[in-house]
Amino acid sequence: MAAAAGDGTVKPLQSAMKLANGAIELDTGNRPREAYTEYLRSIHYISQVLLEEVETTKAGETVPPDTSKMLKLAQQCLERAQSTAAKLGKTRLKPTMPAAAPIPQPAGRHRRVYSDEGGKLSPFLPPEIFQKLQGAESQSCKKELTPLEEASLQNQKLKAAYEARMARLDPSQAMQKTSLTLSLQRQMMENLVIAKAREETLQRKMEERRLRLQEAANRRFCSQVALTPEEREQRALYAAILEYEQDHDWPKHWKAKLKRNPGDLSLVTSLVSHLLSLPDHPIAQLLRRLQCSVYSALYPAVSRAAAPAPGCCPPTPNPGSRRLRPSQSLHCMLSPPEPSAAPRPQDSPPTPPLQPGPVGSPSPLGDTASGLPDKDSSFEDLEQFLGTSERQGRGRGVQPEPQLQQLKTTVEEIHNAIDRLLSLTLLAFEGLNTAASKDRCLACIEEPFFCPLWPLLLALYRSVHRAREAALSRSMELYRNAPPTAIGIPTKLLPQNPEAKGATDYPYCAAAQELGLLVLESCPQKKLECIVRTLRIICVCAEDYCPTPEATPQAGPPPIAAAAIGADDLLPILSFVVLRSGLPQLVSECAALEEFIHEGYLIGEEGYCLTSLQSALSYVELLPRDGLAK
Repeated sequence: MAAAAGDGTVKPLQSAMKLANGAIELDTGNRPREAYTEYLRSIHYISQVLLEEVETTKAGETVPPDTSKMLKLAQQCLERAQSTAAKLGKTRLKPTMPAAAPIPQPAGRHRRVYSDEGGKLSPFLPPEIFQKLQGAESQSCKKELTPLEEASLQNQKLKAAYEARMARLDPSQAMQKTSLTLSLQRQMMENLVIAKAREETLQRKMEERRLRLQEAANRRFCSQVALTPEEREQRALYAAILEYEQDHDWPKHWKAKLKRNPGDLSLVTSLVSHLLSLPDHPIAQLLRRLQCSVYSALYPAVSRAAAPAPGCCPPTPNPGSRRLRPSQSLHCMLSPPEPSAAPRPQDSPPTPPLQPGPVGSPSPLGDTASGLPDKDSSFEDLEQFLGTSERQGRGRGVQPEPQLQQLKTTVEEIHNAIDRLLSLTLLAFEGLNTAASKDRCLACIEEPFFCPLWPLLLALYRSVHRAREAALSRSMELYRNAPPTAIGIPTKLLPQNPEAKGATDYPYCAAAQELGLLVLESCPQKKLECIVRTLRIICVCAEDYCPTPEATPQAGPPPIAAAAIGADDLLPILSFVVLRSGLPQLVSECAALEEFIHEGYLIGEEGYCLTSLQSALSYVELLPRDGLAK
């Protein structure tokens, strides 16, 4: 078939994604110079492909659908290259250290994480190094000198001038030397006395202002007699914000803008982005402290889950079976192990491991579609599959209790941290305290909060869901060349003339590529948007393959629920897209999204898309293991 024949050809978008993933892995592995080079190489490759595409495209022809994705990928690589170049610039500005004096690290803290490709160092930094990197930016801010420090600098300049002048005098000018010495001592003493008086006055005024702002904070919090530790900390932070606003004018200007334009959500985005970009603001400082706290809690759990047992060697693959291929995802540090020979859901005895054919070989499912569950039994009663999956999970005991408890604790800590940041931001800017502005503010806070934490958080999720990922990975290996009809897709929703579409594409290829972009994001909201775009592309492709006469043109993409295909057709297609994506970590990604996505999104189109993807993942996990043997 055309779908199978086209698997051996790698499309430019897939090659660009592999280059970008390699650069991101180097970036997270604290190798900025190599990552910067790979980012530039990815941008150069995308530019060459698009340039050749423009030169070969004739005037009046439509732009290929992959062009927008390639441009978006190039934009992301360019943004990451800019941030990496900034890191390299800061590194060069630091004082040069001796080559033989590397940064000291406590022995045994940075453990080795073993993946399916053998022992490799974990790309995660130890918590103490992560904390230093988070605090380096705030420490680099310009700090004003105190009066005593200014006087000390002035005295050093006076002393240097005195020594230079004394060196020019003859030995016979003893009286002049004595006069210069007494004059120097008098000036230095006067500088110190004046500076001490200025500092005492400044401290008194600062204390008076602190008490005045503390009174304002007490009035805001009703000056309760017995406050909880969290309320006391919030009151102290609010007082720090009031003190910050006494020294800076920009908060007043932003509050005036919010008052003039209360419904402008773009103004909310700009305000929160500007606020979190200032390292010396109390809210930005709280953000870094909370990130360090969550990171310190995650790192030991991920290290314990990834490190081999004492006295054990890294697992070696069975010579008679094929090892899992390493995922191209950024977050593939904890690859699932090979599934053991456990009893299958069917009553038949287990069969020996199958040897999958080479990629690009003719599909062995050409006449064995009967070995798979048909569309009616697989998708019309999906609850049966979900219940079977849950029973199998309980029977195998796949989720280790300590890791599961650690995950629950970390999730609760993350929710509390985001709530604290949001409440403090609403306290500082009362104009944000509306429903729409609050949701936009929450989305703007989540993106910088999750960015450095998501790889480590996902590693813990993958550790908990390792058995499910192993089952999904095995299904992807066995059914990677399965024709769409074998997964339950009706022929009416497939290209009627596959040869006209080109031999390098398989049906719904654009949706699988869009789903692959999910691993490049580090914010839950952006990952959810990627899932929504994937289902929209599925609906568009289905309408192209099987146009309906009653379909009417629309200004934008139709909602998923209003698409021409129903749930019975959408779920088989989505399962086929999941198989072609080759991303077993989608199980953990969806589990994390379900936890961290705001509940308001879960009842709309976004929630429908996420639930549909989870249902497709559950179905693909339960595909029969002997489907290719018949």
